[in-house]
Amino acid sequence: MIASPLSTTVHAAGAAFDRLAPVYDDKFTDTLIGRAQRSSVWKILLETFHAGDNILELNCGTGEDALFLAQHDISVMSCDASQDMITHAEQRLKAQSVPLPVVFCHLPTERIKEFAPARRFDGVFSNFSGLNCIKDLAPVAASLAPLVKDGDRLLLCFSTRVCLTEIFYYLALGQKKKAFRRLSGHTQATIDGVSLDVYYPSLKQILRSFSPHFRLRSTTGIGVAVPPSYLEPWARNHPTAFRLLCRLESLLARVPLLRSTGDHVLLCFEKVSQ
Repeated sequence: MIASPLSTTVHAAGAAFDRLAPVYDDKFTDTLIGRAQRSSVWKILLETFHAGDNILELNCGTGEDALFLAQHDISVMSCDASQDMITHAEQRLKAQSVPLPVVFCHLPTERIKEFAPARRFDGVFSNFSGLNCIKDLAPVAASLAPLVKDGDRLLLCFSTRVCLTEIFYYLALGQKKKAFRRLSGHTQATIDGVSLDVYYPSLKQILRSFSPHFRLRSTTGIGVAVPPSYLEPWARNHPTAFRLLCRLESLLARVPLLRSTGDHVLLCFEKVSQ
């Protein structure tokens, strides 16, 4: 599909997610909350990209989204900073009953400019906060611009700066620091002893980073009613209430103001002529 990039060096987020790779699907992908939030993303994904398209995926994790796209006849070049995530994704691809048009590649998003595709992609996709591990998004936007055609779409899912469910939950527990941890725009997470910086850019900051190459077409909340993944025990213990929240999700996801106060926000950008 495209020329293979150079192998990567040690990457902080990649090293952290190497630790998480063996349990990521159990902790998120296959959970009630993980499935509910991903289902909301998939609905828009299939409205944005179509059979025959050739998509570049950033921060692909264990390959759940890539396999979903490929099952809908969309070709995918999927990248991740974690070699262990890529290894797991490749194992899942080999286990499929029929060949799927997916290529997995160990490459951090910060090095995406190293790609030398045989042809430009029909769009770019990044799910569930991989871009929140990058401090400066402007170079990423500039690197993506020549990889897609004018009018093509970028579908990017970020963790929000303000998550109302998180704020109310941790305030109820008396954990004020955790309740407001996103508001500063930066925090440090630890995964199995490996620390990494996590950034929460405002919508205004994201728009500034992606202009003048791209313009925003739509904003959709992900996890506006459905809670963050650490509330999975609550979701399992309260199935009726959780089903109600899932129904509310589709009603609240596009409501101005509320759509930017969920666990994530899904932004659709369009490549503009230069």
